[in-house]
Amino acid sequence: MTKYVYDFSEGNKDMKDLLGGKGANLAEMTTMGLPVPPGFTITTEACLVFLAQGGAPREMLEEAGEHLDTLQEAMGRPLGDPDDPLLVSVRSGAKFSMPGMMDTVLNLGLNDRSVEGLARQSKGDVRFARDAYRRFIQMFGKIVMDVPGDAFEEALERAKERKGAGTQDTDLDADELTALIEEFRGIYRTHTGEEFPQDPKEQLRMAIAAVFQSWNGKRAIDYRRQNKISDDLGTAVNVQAMVFGNRGEDSGTGVAFTRDPSNGEKVPYGDYLPNAQGEDVVAGIRNTLPLVQLEELDPDSYRGLRAHMDTLENHYRDMCDIEFTIEKRKLWILQVRVGKPHPVPRSERWCSRPTRPSGSGSRASA
Repeated sequence: MTKYVYDFSEGNKDMKDLLGGKGANLAEMTTMGLPVPPGFTITTEACLVFLAQGGAPREMLEEAGEHLDTLQEAMGRPLGDPDDPLLVSVRSGAKFSMPGMMDTVLNLGLNDRSVEGLARQSKGDVRFARDAYRRFIQMFGKIVMDVPGDAFEEALERAKERKGAGTQDTDLDADELTALIEEFRGIYRTHTGEEFPQDPKEQLRMAIAAVFQSWNGKRAIDYRRQNKISDDLGTAVNVQAMVFGNRGEDSGTGVAFTRDPSNGEKVPYGDYLPNAQGEDVVAGIRNTLPLVQLEELDPDSYRGLRAHMDTLENHYRDMCDIEFTIEKRKLWILQVRVGKPHPVPRSERWCSRPTRPSGSGSRASA
């Protein structure tokens, strides 16, 4: 019988055809013992079957349900539980990197009840919980339901203007975020004709379907034509337990290269943004900090990150591009991409072509 779903502990980096690039590398890092939030990958084969028959195969839904049960047991809480919710990210991941593909959905599992549980779980940090919920409505609406992103961005800008000149999104308090959530829900209702979904498992089914359908979206097709990528590959879906970089100034998110991508010099290079989730790094909402400043802000996390950077470069024998999140001074590694297709010479002499500059392209962290 075809296996459609793999736990991160079941795969490896050589399974990109089946698990996609993200899923294969998440599996590899998990088996290496790196601090990767647990999760599972729904395969590219499941995507192709979904597209061929116009819906998810029954076996895939059953397997995904079993792996969700395992994830809930590992995390010690159910998806979207009103008292102590498990939240997940849902990310696409084809064999080859495709910037035109669907972005990440973060904070999936939040609804009107579980947002209160998240506030209690975070020791009464109501502002953090409200901020997570408004982010989820915005991403789910834009990515899963094709609500125009500008509608949400304009509402956010109006909220900041009401607060005063120079206001950033992090300056909005819990009450202001509550009002913004209601406005976002109205935007969602106007553009979809439906209320924002409250069933966490239905949210997950919708997000998975949207990832699979994005394979045949115009942007993805145009990108494949331009880059001579086959239409027969499909995309995988990665479902991963959320960790939060927006839980205060002792949290944050960033991108790290194991070398300077412009010349291959063996120095840490990248961006870090305190009190932020992944999309904030590339959205231009706030200015990022050079990665080296993390050493001053959180020396332990910086040392841990540098050690993992060396481990990954030695393991892959290549420059690596790493996404990470720090939650309350605990470091998590969310993704790794290999910078070049040929091995690093033993002499460490580099004939390096520049890879994506830090902060370019679409990336969002769990």
